[in-house]
Amino acid sequence: MINIRYALIASVAALAFSSITTAQTSGATAPAASGAPATIATELAEGEVRKVDKDSKKLTLKHGPLKNLDMPAMTMVFQVKEEAMLDKVQAGDKVRFQAEKIDGRFTVTRLEAAR
Repeated sequence: MINIRYALIASVAALAFSSITTAQTSGATAPAASGAPATIATELAEGEVRKVDKDSKKLTLKHGPLKNLDMPAMTMVFQVKEEAMLDKVQAGDKVRFQAEKIDGRFTVTRLEAAR
């Protein structure tokens, strides 16, 4: 009788463990809390160009919250991934952009004119 109980407990534990590991390795992504797909990394932030520094390859932006970097709205200086981005904008332009932390530096990786 005791052996049957141990076998039953071991079976239940094995099934529970199997369900957990299957859920973790299935590759499925959970939706964000709002019910929207988890696309934080690809969302573009709104901003305004304050300064273009071609010599230093930097861009000063007044921006809204950057969700992927967990950063509130502020004005700050960014590196640019591609120097050609600096030729497309000037102070006062409204832009949409994506920034990432690359090698410890906040870097604009995508930049487009706001519509």
